[in-house]
Amino acid sequence: MTTTSPPHAPVHARALREGLLQLDPPRLIGSRCAGCGTTQFPARDFCPSCRAESGQTHVTLSERAVVFSYTVVHQAPGGRVPYLLAYVDLEDKVRVMAQLEDLNGDPRIDMPVKLKLKVVRFDGEVPIIGYVFVGEDAPTLEV
Repeated sequence: MTTTSPPHAPVHARALREGLLQLDPPRLIGSRCAGCGTTQFPARDFCPSCRAESGQTHVTLSERAVVFSYTVVHQAPGGRVPYLLAYVDLEDKVRVMAQLEDLNGDPRIDMPVKLKLKVVRFDGEVPIIGYVFVGEDAPTLEV
């Protein structure tokens, strides 16, 4: 398998929510507790494991994951259906809920996937970037 550098996000693009992800390189942003070492997504100002209210540092999370569980969504208000919704386990031992796209074959538990950033909507002419997880051979950025 050959790998190529992913295309970069447009300079004027912005994340769906501040602090959720970074565009270049594509990564989700979590937090890690200095007290107990728990890593979580999305980033928080407190630790739900040890209840520390300080000592949380922002960290970029791995773009690699495996499917923990998934379902096919057949009804959604105002959205395109059906789609795959999954919990994926990042290499950082963080479980993230996300849509699955661009899989090579049917989804399965323990299937390796990777993070992909994509335009989810526009604010005027500014692309708003969200995330999904895709099969290992799929491109990692859609603009």
